[in-house]
Amino acid sequence: MPDDLDLKILDALLQDSRITLKELAARVGLSSPATSERVRRLEERGVIRGFTIEIDPRALGYQLQAIVRIKPLPGMLHRVQQLIEDTAEFCECDKVTGDDCFIARLYLRSIDQLDHILDRIADKAQTSTAIVKSQPIKRRPPGLGLRGAAEAAK
Repeated sequence: MPDDLDLKILDALLQDSRITLKELAARVGLSSPATSERVRRLEERGVIRGFTIEIDPRALGYQLQAIVRIKPLPGMLHRVQQLIEDTAEFCECDKVTGDDCFIARLYLRSIDQLDHILDRIADKAQTSTAIVKSQPIKRRPPGLGLRGAAEAAK
């Protein structure tokens, strides 16, 4: 389990993964070598899987976001999964328990594009679609996104 210093490092990296090692060390109250070692250990343990960028889909022309629940017809599970994997507009997909087998997130340029994608699935699965109006909570790691609020409440 990460200790409090590791969590401070993770919090700082979540805010800005391009932060310099010197600035990161200053924020967490360690020397640069000690901070570097902790970051290396977090990577080795798989806590940090990579440093990445966040792209705004709207800047690329994807104005709509949809959540689609997908229930494959009998014998179609693998074909539906392959279709989801091969369709670039599906940006996330979870295989779940319950009535639906998949819950997927799509980024779309238009409703027509959504219709085209769903038409390709229609003979293989039942779908239920919701258009996303807003996203009050962006993707965040468990627990870390609330650390600042929890510490402020103390």
